[in-house]
Parts: sequence; structure tokens; C-alpha cells
Amino acid sequence: MIYSAMLAAVDPNRIRFPKLGLEMTVNSNAFTVFGFTVTWYGILITVGMMLAMIYVFSRMRKFGLDSDRAIDGIIGGIIGGIIGARIYYVLFHWDHYAGDWKAVFNIRNGGLGIYGGIIGALLIGSVVCKLRKVRLLPMYDVIAPGFLIGQCIGRWGNFMNHEAFGCNTDNIFGMTSGKIQSWIAANYPDGSVAADKPVHPCFLYESAWCLLGFLLLHFVSKKWRKFDGQLFLMYIIWYGCGRFFIESLRTDSLYAGTVKISQVVAVISVTASVILLIIGLLRTKRLGSDYQLYVDTEESKELLAEADAREAAWQERRGKKEAAAEPILADDAKSEEEIKKEKDAKIDALLDEIAANKAEKESEEAAAAAETENDAAQSDASE
Repeated sequence: MIYSAMLAAVDPNRIRFPKLGLEMTVNSNAFTVFGFTVTWYGILITVGMMLAMIYVFSRMRKFGLDSDRAIDGIIGGIIGGIIGARIYYVLFHWDHYAGDWKAVFNIRNGGLGIYGGIIGALLIGSVVCKLRKVRLLPMYDVIAPGFLIGQCIGRWGNFMNHEAFGCNTDNIFGMTSGKIQSWIAANYPDGSVAADKPVHPCFLYESAWCLLGFLLLHFVSKKWRKFDGQLFLMYIIWYGCGRFFIESLRTDSLYAGTVKISQVVAVISVTASVILLIIGLLRTKRLGSDYQLYVDTEESKELLAEADAREAAWQERRGKKEAAAEPILADDAKSEEEIKKEKDAKIDALLDEIAANKAEKESEEAAAAAETENDAAQSDASE
């Protein structure tokens, strides 16, 4: 009872990093528009996806891909990623969502599984790429760093929600908040995780890990990419290794029985990717100069040449439309000038008419006054 009263007195939105001397109020909701609440989680996820797309599209040609064809695959991947991430999370929290379908579709407050997002993005994105005749392996390579950008920024959505934290720690990055303390008290009543002590900011660890992975893949893509698919395999290995160790610290993991699902998926995916990476490197070495990256193939060069031709044709059509519009604009400008002159002329004529009427009236008044004076003079003379 005493501890519950202490928790009630703590501001639930106040996050503290005791050893860093940092303290701040972090509200999960950003703002409300027409009664609809927009959360920081959704904003940061969206920002992460947008920055990832900007990076990916800026690099398409380096991998021999036509961005006009690939954009459909990217959009399909985003949709598939969101759906897959939600399904993955809901399946492992089915007791909470069973019978409440509205809650299943409400992702504004979190509840996305990254591995599910990766699987969903690859499945739907790959199908769309096949339909658009976009080569999958170079496509996987160009989106791999993009995944890390999205995950790096998206993890800060967990910070805004006071989630994705770990067990107790004494390190300099230890954090706590009212929401975190309440969650720990409710889920660890045995005290195995102390609610009144700082915990690992696992979201921060993973965000930093993804940032380092992005820098690594970016530099490898420039000089050391030996075969198509290499960057994607490196991404799986990098992220899987980091996630395995970070997940061991977390207290809010997804479980299947007593096993942390993310750790199992990490071990399987990393093992498979290491094997495929070794096979790819050995095969490339064996083929030597006979192996070509997709960007160096005739197929890629033809597709990019077609894309350049389409762009040139579009620019030419645009130029012709602008050139055709110039005389019309000139005529429009001339018409406006003429209209202005006509208006000015009418105003001048009206002013002249007013002045003439005034002069005529003054003349009539002067004549009337003179006639009156003349009549008066004649009357005096007759007397």
C-alpha cells in the first residue's frame, strides 16, 4: 500500500536519467486535431520511413534500378511492413486482443513487431517488384540501409511511449519514469525487477546500433560490395546480432512460452545469413571477372537508358507547353493593359464631363445674376 501510494505521487510522464542529471516530461500524445489524437510514436515512425525513402531513392541508380519501376515495390513494402509488424505483435499478445478487433487495428500507441515488419515488407514488396520486373537482389541491397534508418528513428517512438526498456542497471544511461515504475510493479510483483531503480534504455541501445549499421552498410556499398544481395545479408547479420543481445536485457519481450521470440528469430536469421554471405563471397571469387553486379549488366543499362529517354521526353513536352503558353500569357498581359487604359480613359472622360457640367452651371448662374441686376437697373431708371 505504501509503495502504491508512492507510485501514485510520481508524475507518470516524467522521465529521469539520474546519473546524467537529465529530467524531462515526455507525453506520448503530440497534438489533437478535430478530436483525433496524433501520437509521437506515429509521427516518428512516419519520419523514419520518409527519411529511409529519400535515402533509398537517391541511391537507386547506383544499384542499376529504375526508380519509376521500383517505387511501386517500395510502397508495397511499406504497406506490407506495417501489416506484418502488427500481425506479428498481436499474435504473441493474443490473450490481450482476442475478441477486441478495434484494438487489433489501433497502432497509434505502439504494438509493432520489427521482425514481423521486415517479413511483411519483403513478402509484399517482392511480389510487387516481380510484377514490375524489378530485380530483387539489388533491390534488397538498396533498401537494407533504409531499414536501418527507419529503425533508428522509429525506436524513439518507444521512448515517447515509455516502453522498450530493460532490467535494472547502474550504468550511466539508466532511466526511469512513473509509467515505467507502474509497469514493473504490475508485471514483476516478486521484485525480481525493482520498480524504484533505473532500467536499461533498450530503445537507445538499438537506435545507436542501427545508426552504426547504417554507416557501415553505406560505406560498404560504395567500395566493397562484391555481389548482389550482400548488403541485405550484412543487414540481417548486423541487426540480428545486436537484437539478440539487447533482447536479453529487455523486460517487455514477446514470448512463446518461456522463450524470447526475437532471440530465436535472431539466431536463425543470423546463422542463415552468415552461411549465404560466405557462399556468395566464395562464388564471386570463383567466377572472378565473369561475375557482374546487376548495375554493370546490359539489362540494367538498357532500363536506365529507357528511364533517361522518358525523362528527356517529359522535359521536352513540358518545355513545349511552357513555350506555347508564353504567347497566351503575353496576350493576357496585353489585354489587361488595354483594359486598364480603357478604364483610365473612362474615368478621365467622366471627370471632364463633370468639369464641363460644373462650368456650364456656373455660367448659367452668372447669366441669371446679370439678368437680375439688369432688371433692377431698368426698374430704377423708370422711377
